Formats: sequence, structure tokens, C-alpha cells
Amino acid sequence: MSEGTATTADLDVRLEKHRVELTGYCYRMLGSSFEAEDAVQDTMVRAWRSYDKFEGRSSLRSWLYRIATNVCLDMLNAGNRRARPMDLTAPSPLAQAALTPRPDNTWLEPVPDARVLPTTADPAEAAVAKESVRLAFMAALQQLPPKQRAVLILREVLAWRASEVAELLGTTVASVNSALQRARATLADNAGADADAAVSDPLDEEQQKLLERYVAAFEGYDMTALTALLHEDAVMTMPPFDLWLRGPVDITGFMTTLGAACAGSRLIPVEVNGLPGFAQYKPDEDGSGFTAWAVQALEISKGRIAGFHCFLDTARWFPLFGLPLRLDGSGQAVVPAGTGGVGAGAVAGLEAEADEIE
Repeated sequence: MSEGTATTADLDVRLEKHRVELTGYCYRMLGSSFEAEDAVQDTMVRAWRSYDKFEGRSSLRSWLYRIATNVCLDMLNAGNRRARPMDLTAPSPLAQAALTPRPDNTWLEPVPDARVLPTTADPAEAAVAKESVRLAFMAALQQLPPKQRAVLILREVLAWRASEVAELLGTTVASVNSALQRARATLADNAGADADAAVSDPLDEEQQKLLERYVAAFEGYDMTALTALLHEDAVMTMPPFDLWLRGPVDITGFMTTLGAACAGSRLIPVEVNGLPGFAQYKPDEDGSGFTAWAVQALEISKGRIAGFHCFLDTARWFPLFGLPLRLDGSGQAVVPAGTGGVGAGAVAGLEAEADEIE
């Protein structure tokens, strides 16, 4: 192996060591799992091309964060702020429920924990990292101007010193502190019921039992049992539809009308946005197996389920999570992730069911 080849291989290894944490940073900045991966890839390419100009005046990690920040700020110049359905519209009473999809770039996207949370032996550090990618916090971040967002993430989540952030952004410590103060004030103003949501890391015994009861109630489609698990202000969302529902009556009412075909579904645990979640597979009409339907992320508050978020674009989310697109009748994978699949089947299927009911 030549010296040049050895140097190239060494640089590859050094850059790759930072990929997960950079993806987490870009995800927090952009609110999109796919855009975050694109931003990190762009960062790696830029680092590769300009490595000969890197003089080691800062650490390689700091240099990569500077590049990643510039990439994200460029991507955010268009001004798009990703959101959850409840950030855009009022809740819909069940009687007025309408399934209106919005473009993909409207929505805050889910992400597998493993893609954005580096492994750490420090439980406190791991807990902070998980909190910082939960859907409620991610939605709050989207309310901040891009540079304030970067400052808040670097200072509060990644625990950088103000002087380090000032150097990265090419500004002053006073400017960084001012931006952080304004960002904190904005988050405080936007804090709502989500602020009470809390999930232990790892899940405590009570939360584990709550999830076990949830799986039993959902797979058995037992609305009485499910109602007992839902917080009185629980919300249900279904991106890409802007419809969202509040309260056990409307949620279970939807599940037994527009969502009735989900009876008999199978749930497989996933780790999504620092939250407990499940991959939902809906039974095929002919009984031959189960088809990918939604990635669910659950928020827990005061011993009950406070948020029930279903991401329906199965062609995007299931391969991202390394999940099969179909299960056979015994619940075994029959189509490897990423080999094709149902496309926007969940979206189209739910729209068709709504049409039939109307």
C-alpha cells in the first residue's frame, strides 16, 4: 500500500468516527432525517476536498462542525420550518375529520436513534441526547432562526463553551450569549403541555408495563383498554396528513371508523427520536400476511400515553429503520428493507378508506 493510499484510508476512518454525532447535529438543525444525511455527506466531501488546507488550528471535530453548520445554514436559507400537524392547524373533531396531505417538506421527520445518538457510557449524557431529538423539542427548535438554533444546540445540547461557539460562527462571545438568551426565551414562550412529557432512560418498570398494555390493546384493537392508557389530552397525528385529533374519544373513534382496517395489526418495537415506538404492520385483506403501515412514536406523561404519532410514508421510513416491508402470516419478514415496497401505500390506503366512508 502506498503512503498516499494509507493517508487516504486513515482520513476516511477519522471522518467516519464523527458521522453519527454530525448527523444528530444536522438533524436537530434541519428537522429532516434525509436532509441531515445529505448535509453530513456534503460536509464529508467538503472536508475531503479541503483537508490539505486544514492546518490543525482547531480539532478535526470542531472543523467538521464548522463545515456542517455552514452547510445547514445554507440549506435553511429557503426559510422552511418543519412542523408537526398541531403546529399548523387546530384539532379536528372526529365528525369533521378530513385527510388532507401536505408536501413532505412540511413535516418534522422521524429518525432512528442509532443514526443520530452516539454511543456513550454516561447515562446522564445519553438522557440529554435523547431529550434533544424528541419530537416536542425538535418542533420547538424549528421556531428559532437558524443561527439561534445552532447556538442553542451547540451550547445546551453539545455543551460547547461560548468561546468555542463564537469561533465556529465567526462572532463574539457576547453575541453568542445574546443569541442563547433569545433562543431560551423563545423556547420558554412556546412550551406547552409537551413540557410535562417525560420518558425515563432506560424505561422504568411502570413505563415498560404501560407499553406492554398498549401493545396488547392495539393488537387486540380493544378500545376500552386503549382509552384507559391515553391521557385525557392525548393527541394523535398522521403525517403527511395535517389532521390531528385530541382526546381518547376522538382518537378511538377514528380508529374504529377511518382506521378500522388496522384491527389485527402487529407491532414491532423501534427506537425513534429518543422515544419508545413501534413499526405497525396492517393485516392483508386476504390473510396472507402483514404490510408495513406506519412508524409510531409514543410520548408518555404522568403514567399515560400523551402523544401517538404515526408516520405513514412507509417507503421512506421502513428502510430507514432497517425494517422489512412485509411480514408473513407468522410475523416473519418476507421482503428485506430497501428492496422496493408499498411506496406511499399507507397514505393512499387511508385516503381510499376515507373516500369509501364518505
